[in-house]
Amino acid sequence: MRLDDERESSNIDDVRGQGGGGGRMPIRIGGIGGVLLVLGALYFGVDPQIVLNLLQGTAPPESGQTTTVAQAPSPQDDAQKQFISRVLASTEDVWTDYFQKMGRTYHDPRLVLFSGGVNSGCGYAQTAVGPFYCPVDQKVYLDLGFFKELQDRLGAGGDFARAYVVAHEIGHHVQNELGIMKQVDQRGGTGRTGADSLSVRVELQADCFAGVWAKRANDAKDILEKGDIEQGLNAAAAVGDDRLEKQAQGYAVPDSFTHGTSAQRVTWFKRGLTYGDIDHCDTFNAPSL
Repeated sequence: MRLDDERESSNIDDVRGQGGGGGRMPIRIGGIGGVLLVLGALYFGVDPQIVLNLLQGTAPPESGQTTTVAQAPSPQDDAQKQFISRVLASTEDVWTDYFQKMGRTYHDPRLVLFSGGVNSGCGYAQTAVGPFYCPVDQKVYLDLGFFKELQDRLGAGGDFARAYVVAHEIGHHVQNELGIMKQVDQRGGTGRTGADSLSVRVELQADCFAGVWAKRANDAKDILEKGDIEQGLNAAAAVGDDRLEKQAQGYAVPDSFTHGTSAQRVTWFKRGLTYGDIDHCDTFNAPSL
C-alpha cells in the first residue's frame, strides 16, 4: 500500500505495556436490549476458547482464572502503529467526505492500541478476544500482536490484510453513526447465532463498508499496489466462521456462526470494493448472503 506520504491520525490512544490486569468485569457479549456490545471481536466470530486452543495449543484455563501478559512496544510494533495510524486517517477522510455528501456529520472514533488486556466501555477484554469495536465508548480496540497471528497462524499477511482488519472495525462505527445498530436492536439484536442471523448480517455489512473505504481511498489517492486486493480478500477468507471452526475443531457448526463463511466475507468485501457505495451493502434485505 502507498501510504508513506499520507497523514497520521491523532485519534489513537496507545496503552501498550501498561497491562490490563485481572479480576475486572469481563467483556459482555449481548445485553442492553440484545445489541452485541462488542463487534468484530472473537477473532471475527469464533468462541475465544476455540481460538485459544487453535493459536496456543493449550488447555482451557480454570474457571475464573485470568492471565494477562503485557509487553512493551517493539520497533516493529511502532512501525505498525504508524501504518495503522495512516490507515485510520484514510478512513476518517473517506467517511467524513461520504457523510458530508449525505448531508450528515461523521464523528471520528478513537483507536486504542493495547497489549495483554484492556478495559473498554463494554467491559474488560484480553488479547484472545481479537480486534473489536465497542459502541458504548465508540472506540476500536486492537492488539498489534493479532497481525502476527493473522499472518503466521491464519496465513493472511500483508499491508492490505492489516488495513482490512482496521477498516472492518471502522465499518462497525459507521453502522453506529448511521443508526443501523439501533435498528438492529429494534429487530431483536445480534446476540443470536446462525448462518442467517442478524449478527452475520451486521458483520458482512462491515466487510462491505471496509470495501467501500478501500475503493474510495484508492480512487482518491491511488493507495493500492499490485497484490493488495488479493491480500485483503485472503484476509477476509481467513477469518470466515467455517474456516476458523474447521481449523480449530475439524468441523464447522453453521448454527454457531456469527460473522459469515469465508465465501460470504469475500463476496461482501468485494461488493464494497466494486461499487464503493453503501447502498450496495444492504445485507439485511439481501435475499441471500
